[in-house]
Amino acid sequence: MMGKRYDALQDDQIRFIADQHIYFTGSAAPDGRVNISPKGMDSLRVLSPGRILWLNLTGSGNETAAHLRESPRMTLMWCSFTQRPVILRAFGTASVTHHGEPGWAGLAAHFPATPGARQIFDLAIDLVQTSCGYAVPFMEFREDRPVLATWAAQKGPDGLADYWAERNATSLDGKPTGIDAAQP
Repeated sequence: MMGKRYDALQDDQIRFIADQHIYFTGSAAPDGRVNISPKGMDSLRVLSPGRILWLNLTGSGNETAAHLRESPRMTLMWCSFTQRPVILRAFGTASVTHHGEPGWAGLAAHFPATPGARQIFDLAIDLVQTSCGYAVPFMEFREDRPVLATWAAQKGPDGLADYWAERNATSLDGKPTGIDAAQP
C-alpha cells in the first residue's frame, strides 16, 4: 500500500477516525524536546474535513500548550489495531483555548463535561497522509480507564488549580504553557 496525500480529510478517513479508541498528538517548539502523547476517552471531534478539535485533560505534563505558544505546528496520528492496516496523519496549525478563557464554552459544548478538562486544541488541517500499517500489531480494545476522570473529580476545582500551577505551568524545557490564567 503506497502512502497517499490529501488536502483535507476524506469521508472514509473521518469514519476511520470515529472508530479509533486512541490517537497520538505531536508538537514541538523551535527548540527543545519534541512531544508525542497518546490520547483517548471521548476527546476528539472532526468538525469538518479541514478542522479537528481535541479536548486536553489534566495530566502530568502540558507540553503541547507550551509548544503552541512558540510554533503552531501540530500532527495528529491514528493507527488501526484491527483489520484495516492503515496509519493516518493530519498535519496543520493549531490554536489553544484554556479552560475559562473567552471561546471556551463554545468549544467545550462539542464534548461531554469531563473533570479535569484544561484546554481545547483547534487544528486547521493543511495535509492529510495515509501510509500502510502492516507492522502495527493487532490489539483489542477492552474499555477506557476511569482513573483520570475519578482523580480529577476528587481533586475538585481548587485542587486542579493548585495542580495546574504546580505541575502544568511550564514544559519540560521550562517554557510557559499559559495555563496560569485558566480556572477549572
